[in-house]
Amino acid sequence: MRADKKRAGLLYAGTETGLCVSNDDGAHWQRLKLNLPIVAINDLTIQDNDLVAATSGRGFWILDDLSVLQNMSSNNKAIQLFKPKATYRIFGGTSKAVGQGQNPKSGVTFDYYLNKAADSLDLKVTILQNSKVIRSYTNKKQKGFKSWPGGPSKPQILPSKKGYNRFTWDFNREALPAIHKVFVFGGLSGSSVAPGSYTLRLTLEKDTVETVITILPNPVMNLNSQDFVAQQEMLVSIENTIRDMHASVNQMRSTKTQLDRYAKLLKGNENAVSLIEKGEDLTKRINRWEENLIQANQKTFQDVINFNNKLNAQLIQLKSYIDQADPKITNGAVIRFNDLMKDWQVYKNERDAIIETEMKAYNTLYKSLDIPALIIQKK
Repeated sequence: MRADKKRAGLLYAGTETGLCVSNDDGAHWQRLKLNLPIVAINDLTIQDNDLVAATSGRGFWILDDLSVLQNMSSNNKAIQLFKPKATYRIFGGTSKAVGQGQNPKSGVTFDYYLNKAADSLDLKVTILQNSKVIRSYTNKKQKGFKSWPGGPSKPQILPSKKGYNRFTWDFNREALPAIHKVFVFGGLSGSSVAPGSYTLRLTLEKDTVETVITILPNPVMNLNSQDFVAQQEMLVSIENTIRDMHASVNQMRSTKTQLDRYAKLLKGNENAVSLIEKGEDLTKRINRWEENLIQANQKTFQDVINFNNKLNAQLIQLKSYIDQADPKITNGAVIRFNDLMKDWQVYKNERDAIIETEMKAYNTLYKSLDIPALIIQKK
């Protein structure tokens, strides 16, 4: 039997058939099963607010973060959010190999309570840094979500069953926007945040609760806070550039779709010949601009051998290079960053020129021809 180190009256007992918990100094006991098999528990200890059980023949079992048991109450609130323990910024994964134990997920794991099932309600978690939302999750599947090789990852869904739920934020910011059917070499995941304090907000319909989560630096590494500041500034700058770039490509592709549709609708209209030709020139200019930013010919990771990466993949590669546990940025990374930013400025200026000159000229000509918004094609 072991007494909790933070909450008086909270006891843990290892038995011949599993684990039991009491929150009233042993007057009443409840079995705590979770995924623990029926097994004799020979010893218990609490380490870093985790409960560690030594079993008879079934290895060690660890209940990560006892915060939910330590802060459990009998109130009738619709939602409760439990402050998680401080989490080390350590990156790793879990093995799915047969016979191997499961490591904790990389990220901040937190618990929340719902007094009723919320599958049909709107449940949302947002993570904020200095009052700015940097990541969000919901309990709803994204409508119309589609992916492809090198496309967006399937969004994680918040569990919303009645009772206690557990979820893990993986330290990352929001994912980068995709370009339809374009393979993005390096992936679209957001960069990881630095050690520090962040606000965790849980919202169910009109009810909202918040707590503060703390991320600690890796304790076995000699890290400098100023290095984290420089790393995060560069990561955010790269991500903002990629977001702007991908959004611009999507907008230009939408423009090309409209130009193609009008060309088909106006085919054979002698009055619209000049407009169609201007649309073709505009499409060619957009294509030349786009070909410097993305590699549309890549369909799998092996295609990078035959079709070279473009500016977006080069930025994503640099992001991956500096988004490491050690935040120290090399001089080479700084030089590469400055070079890529200069390249983007050239294509950003070209994008603005396309919008301000050729698109504007196309729209002006379209209006002068008095072409109706709705066009009935001839049989």
